[in-house]
Amino acid sequence: MNRDLDFTVKIGNLTLKNPVILASGTAGYGFEISKFIDLSEIGAIVTKSISLKPRKGNPPQRIVETPSGMLNSIGLANIGLDLFISEKIPFLKSTGTTIICNIAASSVEEYKEVAKELDSEEAIAALEINVSCPNVKDGGLIFGNDINLVRKITEEVRCVTKKTIIIKLSPNVSKISDFALAAKEGGADAVSAINTLVGTTFDIWTRKPKINMVTGGLSGPAIRPVALAKVLEIRRNVEIDIIGIGGITEWKDGIEFMIAGANAFQIGTINFVNPKAAPEILTGLSDYCNKMKIKKVRELTGSYIL
Repeated sequence: MNRDLDFTVKIGNLTLKNPVILASGTAGYGFEISKFIDLSEIGAIVTKSISLKPRKGNPPQRIVETPSGMLNSIGLANIGLDLFISEKIPFLKSTGTTIICNIAASSVEEYKEVAKELDSEEAIAALEINVSCPNVKDGGLIFGNDINLVRKITEEVRCVTKKTIIIKLSPNVSKISDFALAAKEGGADAVSAINTLVGTTFDIWTRKPKINMVTGGLSGPAIRPVALAKVLEIRRNVEIDIIGIGGITEWKDGIEFMIAGANAFQIGTINFVNPKAAPEILTGLSDYCNKMKIKKVRELTGSYIL
């Protein structure tokens, strides 16, 4: 690892030790993946989505492999806010990395209530507001496709917390930069781009959907070019910090996202295939910067040449 390289990046007023972040839902509540990697080495971990009350999620089958990716329809299953605070935060405090809590909700008031409760939790550095999950019956895709609701949710959350607010945007819209602008106007410090794309797949012998809920969220390398284009669109149109997400499997992918305009990037689906991907990506990033004589990783952000 290049010790002379400045790995730090900023998301709003939040400083991360490096740009590598574990995406929500792919690393559990941190403990699960801590058996494979040293969490203190990475920039941040985004927790599995938390709602006010526990959610069972969708019935199986809710995960299906697809070419260069996977469909999931988990339905934001989680243990609820109270158990998260009492059972998960004590471990998260010990990880030595920045903790970002992902919040999911079925109403504006629920987003606001969960954010308000977490505002006093010092271990939580930032809130990622999930307005864009495509595989839940209530909220989710509806919120993420309504620009006024995205602005409203951001405003309401901003009223109850001083923590860094990151709005996780849907790619299933005509112009994602408009939604990024709405988030900024509502008081967001940053956006995460992108959430999963809506997809489906069928069993040709039974002629039934392979996913119980018919559609799910497509993730993995198949969506990377789309995600890169969305990040680029936001960077060229809105002055807001961006966390890039979508099909990152190796260090080259992360660098692409930064060049396109991301300040940092999340790795998700690859964690199921290679739970040691995060430190491997960090090593590759260091070697690249050394070869390119880059002294500060953040110099890569928005460095594209068109």
